[in-house]
Parts: sequence; structure tokens; C-alpha cells
Amino acid sequence: MRLPIVVAPILAAPIGVALSLLAPAAASAHAILMQSDPPDRSTVPAGPHNLVLHYNSRIDHTRSRLTLQGTNAQKVLPLEDSSGADVLAAKADLSPGDYVVHWQVLATDGHLTRGDLRFRVTAP
Repeated sequence: MRLPIVVAPILAAPIGVALSLLAPAAASAHAILMQSDPPDRSTVPAGPHNLVLHYNSRIDHTRSRLTLQGTNAQKVLPLEDSSGADVLAAKADLSPGDYVVHWQVLATDGHLTRGDLRFRVTAP
């Protein structure tokens, strides 16, 4: 049975509204890096540093990680327990050189996100 031409647009409008409400939820499901210390592509002096990455959503700390890659080595950093629900933090003693922090976070909704944070360390 076909619906009359007048009824089809009436049914299509609520379905369209429902689909448009679902689209932003799907797009915002991933944890996105909002801010970091040190900032991406910045220069910092050598010495001990707190690496702090802030995300736009809560993250699962047990399944997230920070890997520090320097000129001669790469290591997974132990995460600080005191960081907030939307923060990953670690300590590192940095000598002069170029570094990349490879981050991987699992949002509490189950979406995995990865990225890189680059910075340079100079002699004090």
C-alpha cells in the first residue's frame, strides 16, 4: 500500500530531525586533544617536565598511553594517577633534542584516538 502524497512528507520530517540529532553525537564521540603542555611545536628548556594533555571528553586511563620518542630512544611513560578524568599526565626528564609524544586515548564511550605532539628541548 502506498502512502498518500500528503502523508509522506509528514513522516519524513520527524525522521530527518531524528537523524540530524544523531549525527553530532557520532561526530563528538572521539576524545580530541584540546590543549597540551608543552604545546605542539614549542621549544622548552632541558630538565624535568610535566607532560600534560587535556582532551574534550573523559578517557579510560588504563587503556590510554603516552610514548615519548627522542633522538636515541622511545619509551612508554608511566601516567600520573592524579590527572583528571579528561587529562593524561606524565613526568619526563628531558635533555636537548627533538621529541615526539605519541598519544593514544580511549574515550569512555569506546572510541580510540591517536596523535602526535612535537616539541624541541634546548640547553638551559
